[in-house]
Amino acid sequence: MKLAARYTIGLVVMVLATMAPVLDSAQTAPAQGQSTVPDILSKDAVLRDPEIPALGNPKGDITIVEFFDYQCPYCKKISPVLDQVLREDGNVRLVLKDWPILGDPSGYAARLVLATKYQNKYEAAHRALIVKVGRLTEAVIDETLAQAGVDVTKAKADLAANKAKIDALLKRNSEQAQAFGFRGTPVFIVGTFRIPGGLTAEQFKLAIADARKAAKQGGARGK
Repeated sequence: MKLAARYTIGLVVMVLATMAPVLDSAQTAPAQGQSTVPDILSKDAVLRDPEIPALGNPKGDITIVEFFDYQCPYCKKISPVLDQVLREDGNVRLVLKDWPILGDPSGYAARLVLATKYQNKYEAAHRALIVKVGRLTEAVIDETLAQAGVDVTKAKADLAANKAKIDALLKRNSEQAQAFGFRGTPVFIVGTFRIPGGLTAEQFKLAIADARKAAKQGGARGK
């Protein structure tokens, strides 16, 4: 067998061995009078939270969910890999779930970036902060977002005005992560499967292909 073929098979085995279903195809909104799945763990709640803008292709047929922290070095390292996957596939939605578990600056960063969506700067703010190297402080976060074109004064005002909504979103994210048994960042859901962080672009593509196949076999798209 050629080396390239053995390498490809090895990637398939490695990715599929670490994939685990966390969202059952039945986990959709329950019928009236029924409640078999907690609301925060429903497929829609996990993959399509209306408070989180989707990056990539918002109408894509497969969703990647990333639970991340702005101070997590592994999240920073994998960000360009995700960008490559989104660019080369073209039919993937990326949903970023802030899970600020690494201290107060993480919580400040998460809240302020989420507030930038009210001035249509969410993607720019996220991309600027996720690649920021070094220790984060409130001053560093403010400066980084300002350099990305964010009106920081407006972002803080929007955060104050929408604090309850943003805090509720972070609470949902945390409850989902804990319910799924996640222990750190980054961790991903591709379609309806959990995969570990630290994958290469090729390994993500294999996971996406398998999620598409599973969605097709299940009679519903893994979005």
